[in-house]
Amino acid sequence: MQLENYISDLLYRYECVIVPEFGAFITQHVPARIHETTNAFCPPKKIISFNEQVKHNDGLLANYVADIEKIPFATASKKIQKRVSALKAFLIEGETLSFDTIGDLILNNEGKIAFEPSYSLNYLTDAFGLSQVFSPVVTREKPVIVARETYKEEVKIIEEKTPIAVTPEKRKARPYLKYAAVALIALTLGGVAMSGYYVNTIETHNKNAQQEANSQLENKIQEATFVISNPLPTLTLNVEKQTGNYHIVAGAYRIEENSTKKVNQLVNKGYGARKIGKNKYGLHEVVYASYETRSEALKALWDIKRNDNRKAWLLVKKLK
Repeated sequence: MQLENYISDLLYRYECVIVPEFGAFITQHVPARIHETTNAFCPPKKIISFNEQVKHNDGLLANYVADIEKIPFATASKKIQKRVSALKAFLIEGETLSFDTIGDLILNNEGKIAFEPSYSLNYLTDAFGLSQVFSPVVTREKPVIVARETYKEEVKIIEEKTPIAVTPEKRKARPYLKYAAVALIALTLGGVAMSGYYVNTIETHNKNAQQEANSQLENKIQEATFVISNPLPTLTLNVEKQTGNYHIVAGAYRIEENSTKKVNQLVNKGYGARKIGKNKYGLHEVVYASYETRSEALKALWDIKRNDNRKAWLLVKKLK
């Protein structure tokens, strides 16, 4: 009995999973952070710890095993008890229990169970698909501030070297320019008036021609008769739409093209895969299928974990 697989499934949804007469695996939410020396961005996650003192049976693990394996609750409890006895025997013999994606357990010199968590899997579903990112150090140069007084001094020096003077005599030396400017303005205004009249004439002619063409086209359409001698047969398509709030997630992708490729791969394998939109981190989520009841979804999840993808997980979400 691979008890660690059932524990791993429950750690996605619950903060505490108790193994009766053995101990409890507890998750704690850790927010995103940036390492001060390496400049690494670490996404939010759940870290796992182990408490040997919590051993009472709350029924969570046994209920889950019974639901997955379709056996009575009492039978599931006996199977867990048998597996726990074997695990304790391994620890007493000095062996290390390695639970994949959870961590390692070993008996220390004081006879207590020491736990070393595994960081290979993030049990925080909201951060699914996010990985550690390294960023180079951003350096900012101080802007160079130049005083306005410096520019004033430069302008004063330029004016002293190149003085500009305009005398009244030079302005009166060419009186004919005034009359030339008046004549130019008059010609311009006349040209504008003639141009406006010409444009209005052309627009009126085009509008009348367009109205005449539309009238002739409407007459032709009213006189026409359309007869289809060999109509196409009616085609009926039955499209099965997936519904339900229980979805088995295959992955979440930042690039939509990668999510489309994943859907095509799963469809070629025979799954009813599809995209269900973006999560709150902007990742495109791809699911194997959606189900109406939890029992159907858990059964399908177990088959997918065993035959296709061990990292698949169950998402409970009402789609819009």
